[in-house]
Amino acid sequence: MAHVITDSCMNCGTCEGECPVNAISAGDDKYVINPDECIDCGACASVCPAEAIEG
Repeated sequence: MAHVITDSCMNCGTCEGECPVNAISAGDDKYVINPDECIDCGACASVCPAEAIEG
């Protein structure tokens, strides 16, 4: 199952650069993870300062 970014996202973008498959992009009010591209590695979750990424 792909990781998801919750509403706790501060829209800082820290996670986007950590994704090895570029599955994260800026959404309207928070960053979003494309579930079809996510490889469930957890790299994004480990750097999120708001702990807004769940896997």
